[in-house]
Amino acid sequence: MIIGYDAKRAFCNHSGLGNYSRMLIDGVAHGDMSSSLLLYTPKIKQIYYNYFQAVDNVSVVLPEKIWHLVPAIWRTFGDYRHMKKNNVQIFHGLSHELPYCLPKGVKKVVSIHDLIVFRYPYYFSKLDSFIYQHKQKHACKVADMIVAISEQTKQDLIDILKIPENRIKVIYQSVDSIFWNWIKNTDKQTSIAQVRQKYKLPQRYILCVGTVEKRKNQDNIIKAMTQLPTDVALVVVGRHRGDYIDTLKNTIRKNNLTYRVYFLPNIAFEDFPALYAAATASVYVSYFEGFGIPILESMCCDTPVLTANVSSMPEVGGDAVLYTAPNDVDAIASQLNKILSDEDIRQQMICLGQQQRSRFTPEIIAEQILEVYRTLLV
Repeated sequence: MIIGYDAKRAFCNHSGLGNYSRMLIDGVAHGDMSSSLLLYTPKIKQIYYNYFQAVDNVSVVLPEKIWHLVPAIWRTFGDYRHMKKNNVQIFHGLSHELPYCLPKGVKKVVSIHDLIVFRYPYYFSKLDSFIYQHKQKHACKVADMIVAISEQTKQDLIDILKIPENRIKVIYQSVDSIFWNWIKNTDKQTSIAQVRQKYKLPQRYILCVGTVEKRKNQDNIIKAMTQLPTDVALVVVGRHRGDYIDTLKNTIRKNNLTYRVYFLPNIAFEDFPALYAAATASVYVSYFEGFGIPILESMCCDTPVLTANVSSMPEVGGDAVLYTAPNDVDAIASQLNKILSDEDIRQQMICLGQQQRSRFTPEIIAEQILEVYRTLLV
């Protein structure tokens, strides 16, 4: 097979869609070495310049001639000739969109992670909301197969965009290889000690990873801290979006939590596994998610998780995590106290997490994606 990818996120995004893109491309490349993968990207950030260099069946395609002056247009229209010349058989848009101009006969696949821009358009500017909605509608209309990363996303595609069920395939995502490598790490304690020192981490803390925005619900987590032991801190990791950070700082001041809540917006990616592993617990009680990557990342690091009992999060956590309603501060506090106070519960959650995470390995995901490709080419 000759497979083209919209690989912008793989080369430009550090988290979320970037991790998904790199995981999938790497998995497919190693899962079928006889296939050729062409990665179309308008640019490459320095950190990812040699990311796929060691993979023989992967080639990177950048804009040529004057196209580099208009990379957004090239991404949408300009790679047509290259795909036709190189006989691309399948093109996979990894992040909600597909080019508007593809050679005749090319089978089209798009990964849809969530429909948050339709559910919560007020989280975006009016222009961004319009653009993102338009791109998702177009991709879902023209795709031969839509890959939904959860049953929740599949149901949203059916309910919101009226996509026929037979055009949707649920294939869960995995996490970056750095987390699977952590499982095999034989010197975890050294890495944990180094990360503790590097970021001046408190001895006992709960970790909350995710963009600092209203949907992620950090405010209720901070409020729940007033009901937890005073020697437990909260470490919030993620970039800030909008003025929600001001709401959080106000909650912290009102509840005298200044010295118990730490914001770390600039963690080096290679430090994430140790950051999770050093935490007593992880909390992710978002109001809505297409998947919930921090849940799986936590399980890979043997960190017990409290998450929300809504949208896709129970699909990821299964029986291995504790749940709460995201708007119930008392319930959040109660469930966290269970993890903090009962070592038997902690160990049971760790064991169950080791079983649950095995459902999401890159090898399993890659094989399911390859099966989609093969079916389309029959």
